[in-house]
Amino acid sequence: MEIQPFEIERYFAAHEFSARYLLSSSDCESLSMEELVSMADGETSRMWKNLKLGYTESCGHPLLRSSVSELYEEISSGEVIITVPEEGIFLLMHALLAPGDHVVCTFPGYQSLYEVARSMGCEVSRWEPDEGRGWRFDPETLARLIRPDTALVVINFPHNPTGYVPSLQDFDTIIDITRQHGAYLLSDEMYRYLEIEPHTMLPPACDRYEMAFTLSGLSKSFGLPGLRIGWIATRYRKKLEKIAMLKDYTTICGSAPSEILAIAALRNRNRIIKKQLLRVKENLCLLDSFFRDYHDLFSWHRPKGGSVCFPRMRAVENTCGFCEQLVDETGILLVSSCIFGFGTHHVRIGFGRENFPEAIEELSAYLEKRFEA
Repeated sequence: MEIQPFEIERYFAAHEFSARYLLSSSDCESLSMEELVSMADGETSRMWKNLKLGYTESCGHPLLRSSVSELYEEISSGEVIITVPEEGIFLLMHALLAPGDHVVCTFPGYQSLYEVARSMGCEVSRWEPDEGRGWRFDPETLARLIRPDTALVVINFPHNPTGYVPSLQDFDTIIDITRQHGAYLLSDEMYRYLEIEPHTMLPPACDRYEMAFTLSGLSKSFGLPGLRIGWIATRYRKKLEKIAMLKDYTTICGSAPSEILAIAALRNRNRIIKKQLLRVKENLCLLDSFFRDYHDLFSWHRPKGGSVCFPRMRAVENTCGFCEQLVDETGILLVSSCIFGFGTHHVRIGFGRENFPEAIEELSAYLEKRFEA
């Protein structure tokens, strides 16, 4: 296995803990330990206080798997395995794929969604969106890319980095095309619950298709990346068993404290998501004003979901150099589209953090100074 460096993770490793403003983070504002523990009900509080720091169940705490299953209509607790989110992608692809298999993946996106498959010797076709149509992923493009030997289709909605969410009709068409070819479907749903308009929320893929695997977790919409809690939900139990077997070679089991805190979070999901979504919408309104003020410097499509967007910079030919200069001169961290392997004309802006108003004001001041008439 020969795997390429994870570009965005290497970029964040160089800047994330030194930059003043993380204006490109894809997660929402993190909860404090005190805040989350205070939400715990009586049962979870007792579990937390009496917790022994031993090994945990490999597939996850039964109450945690039960709490996850409540997010789905067709999934039981026995059809959920708890993993670190990134680990879930790695394990799933090794459970489903073999060298020479063909994979179709939405692109640009989170690098491991296609790089792990490529490193295994699979052929990966990139399904790119149409920027001129609001970053739409056209199902007709998928129909052209998919082949009789396609083993896996990978999707991510709400999409990172564009914020695109397909219509229910398009989503069902994607599933129908995948089903007709007998391919597996990996649906990265890490940004679910952050849809700007509630009616645009898609059903989980694992509820819609018997060969779908939903990847989700607490890192993005819940603002709890430090827990390192994610999961895979599927009705395809045979492959879930293989994932569990492979997990014996990675983390073996999860963190005991994280699992109890995750139960508390899921039992308070409506309260947590409501607060995160309110912040996202408020910050998105600030972005509306920002892009009106700087329409000569940027063009953008307002995201339909998630906590990131992917504007084009009109006044800059190479956003890679621009972002490096920006963080060096101001401490504002933006991610260029070159980090995604998607040209040099876009940047990713994240708007899920509490200090976003201050950060976007600092960016405005920099732009005024750099591009003054």
